[in-house]
Amino acid sequence: MADNEHNSGNAGQSQAHAGGLEQARQAAENLGDRARELGGSAAEQARHYAQAARDQAEAGAAALGSGMRNLADTLRQRAPHEGMMGTAASGLADSLERGSHYLEQEGINGLAEDLSTLVRRNPLPAVLIGVGVGFLFAQMFSRSER
Repeated sequence: MADNEHNSGNAGQSQAHAGGLEQARQAAENLGDRARELGGSAAEQARHYAQAARDQAEAGAAALGSGMRNLADTLRQRAPHEGMMGTAASGLADSLERGSHYLEQEGINGLAEDLSTLVRRNPLPAVLIGVGVGFLFAQMFSRSER
């Protein structure tokens, strides 16, 4: 009879142990589901913010293109039409006009692709330009701190 009580005690412990394992498994499963939901939500928010940033960049590029075209028109109207100043103003206005068309047609994505291609084709000049621009920024900021 003592063995019977001992066996039934072991059976009760086994059932309690199995029940605890089941609860732990269920809790882990619920936690995993919740983590997947949160991860999906975070990824969706990141995609949303990235798209908003792309849209703003494209709108900025279009506005810049429009501003460049307006500046070219103003330059053509107000600058001298003859002599060295007239030639320089006309060339600058033409460059502004071409740049505005490029930005309006290609946008930021086209600009980034063209810049990547240019750097890949000419890596050494690109690095030298980057170093030069960095030097100029360093000079500007070090003078402003003095």
